[in-house]
Amino acid sequence: MAKRVKAYQFSARFKKEYNDLPKEIQKAFDKKLQIFLQNMTYPSLRVKRIQGTRNRWEGSVTMKYRASFIYRFTLFRKSVYYRIECRR
Repeated sequence: MAKRVKAYQFSARFKKEYNDLPKEIQKAFDKKLQIFLQNMTYPSLRVKRIQGTRNRWEGSVTMKYRASFIYRFTLFRKSVYYRIECRR
């Protein structure tokens, strides 16, 4: 997995879930996203592969909220698709 993300997009589901989040969680996600784009292995993000998957990953937004994403690599581009969810 590459350290720096060069291309990404948000799914329609992510956009809806993001808009439904409390403003302070949106702010926290925005801060974490900036860190993630520079270095996806930064320790405070706690990025890890979701067990039993090949390209699904998750990282911390707060202690209660995590963002999951799909990491895809092709010869021409690297893509990251995001989804945000509440940890239960």
